[in-house]
Amino acid sequence: MNVLRVAAVVVVLGVAAGGAGFYWWQQQRNELPDGFARANGRIEAERVDIALKFGGRIAEVLVREGAMVAAGERIARIDSTELEAQIRAAEAATRQARQELAQARALVVQREGELALAKADLNRTETLAARGYATREKLDQRRSKEITAAAALNTARAQVAAAEAAIEASEASVAARRADLADYSLTAPRGGRVQYRLAEPGEVLAAGGKVVTLLDLTDVYMDVYLPTDDAGRLRYGAEARLILDAAPQYVIPATVAFVASEAQFTPKYVETASEREKLTFRVKLQIPAEILGRYQEVIKTGVPGVAIVRISPEVPWPETLAVNLP
Repeated sequence: MNVLRVAAVVVVLGVAAGGAGFYWWQQQRNELPDGFARANGRIEAERVDIALKFGGRIAEVLVREGAMVAAGERIARIDSTELEAQIRAAEAATRQARQELAQARALVVQREGELALAKADLNRTETLAARGYATREKLDQRRSKEITAAAALNTARAQVAAAEAAIEASEASVAARRADLADYSLTAPRGGRVQYRLAEPGEVLAAGGKVVTLLDLTDVYMDVYLPTDDAGRLRYGAEARLILDAAPQYVIPATVAFVASEAQFTPKYVETASEREKLTFRVKLQIPAEILGRYQEVIKTGVPGVAIVRISPEVPWPETLAVNLP
């Protein structure tokens, strides 16, 4: 019995000592030297909405919420029955235009022969008329026939140009519809995790209707808000450390990627110094992509935490804020 009591006391003392040590460690973290700023925030990731370019009925959605997808992977498909029928009609129009072009070219050959014959008749009639063997009326008829044959040839050549233009137009129509058909298959513009599945097969959506929302897990950051004094001295690329509520034992590195140009939460323009001190600016702290690549399966958005930003680059980081990822 005495042994058990001693063991229990040792366990209690050990737990108390451990708790006291963790509390002391946290207090050390909370006590920052000059040159650092602290702010609260939560983990966010770049969100990509995959939406319809054309309205239509959803034929299938190939991903589920929480699934990882690669760049270029097909996400969903719109029913393309009507568009495929339009493509077949445009292809038929192309074939018809090519047949009309062949006929127009054959007609040109015919008109060229008629013009050659008309010119030959005119030449013979002019020779006969010069010798007095042909009347002037006959000569005028041959000249009129030659003019008519030349006009018919020009018309036939115009028909060839029109047929060629019709072919180009119909081929362009086919190409445009085939390009539209490619947009009926929705693909992931970048790799990531499916956050929301917003539409189901059978639903009819208008152009711009969202089908799936992706999170790019290579672009993860924390937005924090710093007062005017800290934001004014902050440099782009400055180092920061993130400590998440869900894993306070780990320190995650980050860098300043963005500082808002306008204050938030208070009026944009204030007159007194006391009011200016209330201004805060949004600061985006980016987590390095090489670190994110190692934790794709555990990254979650919305997790709250604390950010410590180094305002003065010459001040060294405290040992309690050394990066210690597993």
